[in-house]
Amino acid sequence: MAAPTQKNNKPGKPGGKEAQPLIIAKTPAEEQRLKLERLMRNPDKLAPIPDRPKEWNPRAPPEFVRDVMGSSAGAGSGEFHVYRHLRRREYQRQDFLDKMAEKVKEDLDYLDKVEQNKQEAEERTAKRRKKRDKLKQKKLMAKKAKLEAQNKKDDDDKSSDSSEEEQAEEEREAEDDAEAPSFVMGKK
Repeated sequence: MAAPTQKNNKPGKPGGKEAQPLIIAKTPAEEQRLKLERLMRNPDKLAPIPDRPKEWNPRAPPEFVRDVMGSSAGAGSGEFHVYRHLRRREYQRQDFLDKMAEKVKEDLDYLDKVEQNKQEAEERTAKRRKKRDKLKQKKLMAKKAKLEAQNKKDDDDKSSDSSEEEQAEEEREAEDDAEAPSFVMGKK
């Protein structure tokens, strides 16, 4: 009995995966296609979705500053660098706070604008709805007036002559017979 072989035909443990040719992507689109192909080989496996990077926050200012530099003589040459780092850190913190305040202001402006747009759209819709309702009422009133006029006319016609209705009914039946297909009537 022959020993199981790996993908490179060496005896040993059985190879669980098929040999995949090594493909080097030359363009970003090709790289993306290869990643998608690798994901779609096993659709049951969950795709890795990275978390959003955390927002940068400056270090909080110290509550108690131990090495306060005074104006007296005797400060060493290294104190300037300490002062420079503290100053840079404080400027970064102030810039961050300014940007956050600006962002909050922009968010509030955006929400106000959205609310204003909704209100304007609702006003336009209400105006158009009112116009449509008015047209419906006008058509309904015209239809009622037409029916009333027709009823009055019919009442007058019924009392004077009912033979005209019979003639009209006979004409309608004749039209229906002419329109009916021949196979329904039994004709060829």
